Amino acid sequence: MKKIMIKEMPSSIGETVKIGVWLANKRSSGKIAFLQLRDGSGFVQGVIVKEEVGEELFATAKGLTQETSMYVTGVVKEDTRSSFGCELNITGIEVIQAAVDYPITPKEHGVEFLMDNRHLWLRSRKQHAIMKIRNEIIRATYEFFNNNGFVKIDPPILTGSAPEGTSELFHTKYFDEDAYLSQSGQLYMEAAAMALGKVFSFGPTFRAEKSKTRRHLIEFWMIEPEMAFVEFEENLEVQEQYVAYIVQSVLKNCKMELERLDRDTSKLENIQAPFPRISYDDAIKFLQEKGFTDITWGDDFGAPHETAIAEHYDKPVFITCYPTGIKPFYMQPHPERDDVVLCADLIAPEGYGEIIGGSERIHDFELLKQRIQEHKLDEQAYAWYLDLRKQGSVPHSGFGLGLERTVAWISGAEHVRESIPFPRLLNRLYP
Repeated sequence: MKKIMIKEMPSSIGETVKIGVWLANKRSSGKIAFLQLRDGSGFVQGVIVKEEVGEELFATAKGLTQETSMYVTGVVKEDTRSSFGCELNITGIEVIQAAVDYPITPKEHGVEFLMDNRHLWLRSRKQHAIMKIRNEIIRATYEFFNNNGFVKIDPPILTGSAPEGTSELFHTKYFDEDAYLSQSGQLYMEAAAMALGKVFSFGPTFRAEKSKTRRHLIEFWMIEPEMAFVEFEENLEVQEQYVAYIVQSVLKNCKMELERLDRDTSKLENIQAPFPRISYDDAIKFLQEKGFTDITWGDDFGAPHETAIAEHYDKPVFITCYPTGIKPFYMQPHPERDDVVLCADLIAPEGYGEIIGGSERIHDFELLKQRIQEHKLDEQAYAWYLDLRKQGSVPHSGFGLGLERTVAWISGAEHVRESIPFPRLLNRLYP
């Protein structure tokens, strides 16, 4: 007998198959039972008819509990009423393990209860769909950068210094030295770009930021490309091409998942390069005209400010050239102004906030050394980073995309905690 997964059923119409599944839900009448089955690759309805299988097997089907694991056998039937296109006419059930008192029922549950049971909540249709979209974004990310000549490089997670200061770092001991969990792989990616030209990393990063907003996680994943001989404008072009690519890949390959999430795909279909740009100067003026009297030049933007700017556009928008004083030490100054730097944040539409931060990097040794001193950083800890500016330095640029915010935006998830399998939040380290 042919053993398949649910995702393979549309190509097995008319065949008798065997599938390992869990029972997601069920309903029955006196003579027919409908079993909602899942196997990780998808969801499908199984139909079992009493007069076709006999009383004993039908009683077994009616007695199945939610999340019981089993092998089912049956004939794959076409079903035009279903978005999946088929169902399973069940002729056999082999119970593997009967689940008892499964806590997450089809009724409504509170967020804290669901988070306490995150290891089980992942099995639900909505969470399954979000994880599939996350996976597609990751797959498309590798495809985009591989197709465009980038080399994957893995920076260290334990570091001896902080790329952006030490106020939001997790400190640990590294034998007899101080070490920190990485908040960015960027500095190491700059070294890799000097060796390999165009590189990207994909890995976990950590921020000891005591924030409880729907946009923040303590542990999250970052995609961080770095490119030698690439200046500011070209860097923005790579960003918008990349974001458009992953959005279109999700639209193409995750139709059922987006439908399951009731995502308005018309908003995603509009995500095509180029993206609009607004300077920090103009953004401040725009916000003040919109009634944000609390913000003045030199302030950083909060969530309400970013949302107001994003709502003015129908696609992601770059806010460019922020003040030098509110950005990290390594950003290249504007060639015509010493009060702003060549950087940009990419703000997602629909209130999801910043998904990318990027800049051209300082490539002049003396200027970088000056910036390190101005920020009161340990020059010895950054000796290797300064060394890059003495050994064949070139103009170079890069950016970092936060995976979870991007997943939340594309999937339409309400909170970023749903866009990572096991979120680490201010007051949550379990499960």
